[in-house]
Amino acid sequence: MRFIDSNVFLHAFLRPRRGLTDEEQRIKEKAKDIIGLVDEGEEVATTAVHVSEVVNIVESGLGLQRSLGLLAWVVSKPNIQVYPVTVESYERALPVAQEGGVSANDALAYLTMRDNGLAEVYTFDKHFDLLDVNRVPLVR
Repeated sequence: MRFIDSNVFLHAFLRPRRGLTDEEQRIKEKAKDIIGLVDEGEEVATTAVHVSEVVNIVESGLGLQRSLGLLAWVVSKPNIQVYPVTVESYERALPVAQEGGVSANDALAYLTMRDNGLAEVYTFDKHFDLLDVNRVPLVR
């Protein structure tokens, strides 16, 4: 099982307001491929915070119904494990973020992965290269 970062969903689902560069288009297509794998049953994990992040951004970009549809899809898929987040989760993530030079949510993802024996993450965020995980796909 791999962790799936919020940016994979966002690259797959959001519609750009401008033309994409070739690299951005490649990332968008790869994100759609990953979502396709998940839709076909690949087991992935994320956190409630990452889901919330995606739903809020999709709502602002595509509207309430699209965001609710995405949320319904995520919570109904038996192959998507959504881990809960508590204040204590962020208390643990804060020093990891500060020491690692990553965002609080990246640190939260990292700790969630570590706590659940996950070593690979689907993400386009290069900050994960600063953490002890394998970033899939490695987009440079």
